[in-house]
Amino acid sequence: VYDEAHIGHARTIIVFDVLRRFLESQKIPVEFVQNFTDIDDKIIERAHEKSIPALELATQYIEHYYTDFDNLNVKRATRYPKATEHINDMHNLISNLVDKKYAYVTKNGVYFSVSKFSEYGKLSKKKTGDLVAGARVIVDEEKNDPLDFALWKFSETEPFWNSPWGKGRPGWHIECSAMSLKYLGENFEIHGGGRDLIFPHHENEIAQSESSISKQFAKIWMHVGMITINGEKMAKSIGNVKSV
Repeated sequence: VYDEAHIGHARTIIVFDVLRRFLESQKIPVEFVQNFTDIDDKIIERAHEKSIPALELATQYIEHYYTDFDNLNVKRATRYPKATEHINDMHNLISNLVDKKYAYVTKNGVYFSVSKFSEYGKLSKKKTGDLVAGARVIVDEEKNDPLDFALWKFSETEPFWNSPWGKGRPGWHIECSAMSLKYLGENFEIHGGGRDLIFPHHENEIAQSESSISKQFAKIWMHVGMITINGEKMAKSIGNVKSV
């Protein structure tokens, strides 16, 4: 949460709200958990531009989120966990992965070893041999494999947290796994989001979660298509967004 919600976000939220209302209409109890990533590099960058603390920026936009979606008559989730409130849960999950040899420590952070998870790519249908490292993030030369992804990134620049491996911040993927496992358990029914999250985010969530718990993570993965304008996905990076 580093900017205002746009109608692309709204579409995803409303689709899941409709699903929830349908399930509840069928007398199926729903535990709806929607987490907030309230710390990441984009938040820190935007906070620096505005000369305010990163957590203050995130809090502002979370409050805007509530207002926007209350106005759209979207039902409130059962829980809204925040990443910064679950750092210890992330530490525990990472420690388990390190102990099981699915993760390793470098001078830059703690990384998940993609090659150790034989089913990597089962959600996105991508094969590791076809993937190109560096397409999304800068390749860290310290990694055992260019495809390995960060669980914990060392940093002494605020905001940072102490960890068993050193001061730093969590990787994006581990945040969602830790909160899902805490509030929904080791095997829950539906996990989802926008279609753009299938790879790498949800693929990495599956890899790290199932490596930790040694069982299926989510039973159903549901993804919502993107809103496009003149054939291009609505995205802040493109500059074609329409705010809620």
